[in-house]
Amino acid sequence: MLSTSRNTDADPETVVAEPAWIRYGSWLGCPLLAAGAGWLVKEAAEWLVTLPWLPVPGPVALAASIPHGTLVALVLGALAGLAFAFLWARERLSVIVSREAVALKRDGTSREFAGTDVGAVFQDSGELVLLAPGGNELAREESDLPFRHLREAFLAHAYAWCPEGDPHATEYQLWVQDAPGLPSGAGAVLKAREQALRKNDKKEATVLRAELIKLGIVVRDEDKRQYWRHGAQR
Repeated sequence: MLSTSRNTDADPETVVAEPAWIRYGSWLGCPLLAAGAGWLVKEAAEWLVTLPWLPVPGPVALAASIPHGTLVALVLGALAGLAFAFLWARERLSVIVSREAVALKRDGTSREFAGTDVGAVFQDSGELVLLAPGGNELAREESDLPFRHLREAFLAHAYAWCPEGDPHATEYQLWVQDAPGLPSGAGAVLKAREQALRKNDKKEATVLRAELIKLGIVVRDEDKRQYWRHGAQR
């Protein structure tokens, strides 16, 4: 599922990522599997229309009647597989850890944090979370990488991995409209973020999370409900 490696420089680093055979093999395997699925759909459609006692839905009959249907099914399936491989590649997370810095790479971009700026690291419902020494949230990334390997990577470079999860877990409270204790402007940002969560707009929700951190508010989500706590205002 992943590979870990260290360079031989004076300052070694640990890389946690999906292995190369998955990263490169998905570009071949996904189109082949999807093309095979397309062929099976075409064959099934042609078989179903031969059954006189079975009412065949219009889309099935249409699929069976397409000229050069097998070729079309293979091509469309392969294209769908390529699209899936592309989306998969964009979502892959790579984590590079050294004493000097932590880098999170995804979708062609890299976010790097100085090692002295990382006070705690933990897993939270399938997400990798980095906290600053003062409690502010530096990063929260969805990850399919086994957390055992991530834990080993951070501990190898003397970072504080929290095995029990979020050290501030008891400080969160459910956000509701006009909740007391919030700094000026935070309520409006939380309201806008609530709407983004309802629309499954992850990009907008991430942007608004960053705005809340600037206001000194750390937020976590549970079943599209927002829970907040005080961090450190920047």
